[in-house]
Amino acid sequence: MPFLAAMVVTAGQLERIQPKFYEGAATVALAVSTSTYADITGATVTFDTVAANAKFKAEAVFDASVTTANTTNLMVGRLVVDGTPDSGGLAVYGMDTQDRATVAQQWTGTLAAAGSHTIKLQGAVTPGSGGAGSFLQSDTKLIVTITEVV
Repeated sequence: MPFLAAMVVTAGQLERIQPKFYEGAATVALAVSTSTYADITGATVTFDTVAANAKFKAEAVFDASVTTANTTNLMVGRLVVDGTPDSGGLAVYGMDTQDRATVAQQWTGTLAAAGSHTIKLQGAVTPGSGGAGSFLQSDTKLIVTITEVV
C-alpha cells in the first residue's frame, strides 16, 4: 500500500510496515553424532504475515560443544523455513579438539505466501565416523526480523 501526499495514515497502517522481531532460544541441549539433522528444541519461531513476499532476516548463534574430537567431522547448524532447509549457508564448527565455542550465521529470504510461518534451527555432524557434540541450551538462540509492506 503506497502512502500518498496528504493522505491520512492510520496507526494500523504504520503498525504493519514496521519490522517485527521474534526470538527462540534453545531449551534443551541437542546431542549430535550423525549426519541426520534434528531440531534444536526451543530455537523456533512461529508468526503470521499479512501479505505475500515478506522479507526475513534470521540471525543465529549455535553454542557448540565437542565431546568426542574427530579431525574430519564438523558440527553444522542450519536454518529451516516452513519445513525447507535454507540454502544460504551453514554455521560450521570443527571437531578437531574437545572444546566449546559460539558459532554465528545469518540468512535472508522472502516468504512467498501470506499466513503462518515457522523458522527453526537444526543441528547435525557432517558424515563420517566418530565425533560427537552438543548444541547447548545455554547460548543457542535464533532471532528473526520480518519486514512486510501491506
